[in-house]
Amino acid sequence: MALVLVTGASTGLGLATATTLAADGHDVVLHARNAGRLDDASVLEQMYGVVYGDLSQHDETVQVAQQANAIGAFDAVIHNAGVMRSRDALAVNVVAPFVLTAVMSPPGRAIFLSSGMHLSGSPRRLAPDFSDPARTSYEDSKLFITAFALALARLRPQTRTHVVDPGWVPTRMGGPSAPDDLDEGHATQEWLATADEDAIDPPTGAYWYHRTTRAPHPAAADPGFQDAVVRALEAHTGLELTA
Repeated sequence: MALVLVTGASTGLGLATATTLAADGHDVVLHARNAGRLDDASVLEQMYGVVYGDLSQHDETVQVAQQANAIGAFDAVIHNAGVMRSRDALAVNVVAPFVLTAVMSPPGRAIFLSSGMHLSGSPRRLAPDFSDPARTSYEDSKLFITAFALALARLRPQTRTHVVDPGWVPTRMGGPSAPDDLDEGHATQEWLATADEDAIDPPTGAYWYHRTTRAPHPAAADPGFQDAVVRALEAHTGLELTA
């Protein structure tokens, strides 16, 4: 049995991930922006706990991390929360996972949701976008979070860290005509969070699609670019990612 935090779990893949893990007997802490985001509040009866906060806001993201720390040491954190076509893409998809990682006690495992669309991201657009977040595309944001996750795997080897492309699945974000399987869209992150360590190969630092490793964007795999992303996030947030 694992203690798992799932961010952005009021709807879509996050909700499916949280409820499946809970049904499998794990202690799940559900994160939502606020209580009103839950279409069915009875889902909380299945959860070990709940934390609230708007991940587009720095102070509220810090508070989410503090709420999580008050619950205890997590076996796994699944960074599922994300937005697509929004000026908050940089804040929610990249800055918030960094802030949670910097403020929370390190979990045993960290799983970050990316997207196959990160392959279309540009590694040249990081620095200017903090002053103009609306310029950051979804593709760029997923490139940056992929690079950050792979940096974390290198800088914190005690936390087994992976990146997941869930595919284009029929959620509110993906739309009803999305071609990928919804169950497959959350199965990989559940497996990475809870499987026996010797069942996951490589044990850390991989980019996954449906339990199969794939090559990420070359920039995301470049330690130089990874370090540049970390430095930019540290400067922007005033938080340090301790090794």
